[in-house]
Amino acid sequence: MAEGEDSTETVKPAFPVGRVKKIVKLDRDISKLTSEALFLISRSAELFLQFLSERSAEVAAEKKRRIVKIEHLRIAVKRHQPTSDFLLDSFPPPRSPDHPASNRPPSKAVKDYPAPG
Repeated sequence: MAEGEDSTETVKPAFPVGRVKKIVKLDRDISKLTSEALFLISRSAELFLQFLSERSAEVAAEKKRRIVKIEHLRIAVKRHQPTSDFLLDSFPPPRSPDHPASNRPPSKAVKDYPAPG
């Protein structure tokens, strides 16, 4: 590249622009949206999710886990005050250790089945 030559790199948002526009338009206070505003909203959401996923992966690594779970995401959000202020209330309540991990009812014990005959 020659000295003084101006290079511009095009940044394309990762999220579909049409879908982002539909989501933004759900707010009744917004009637028009410029392409620049739409780009900034889309790019901001992308950067925020990248930040959140990196922090969640760090928490999972601290706990010596390879899979990021909602608990890791919750801890990452709690550690970042600005994010915690608006996002923490949106999480489902944490599971307590005495509840089963799945939503299916516990299986019946052998004595709960009627005797044959």
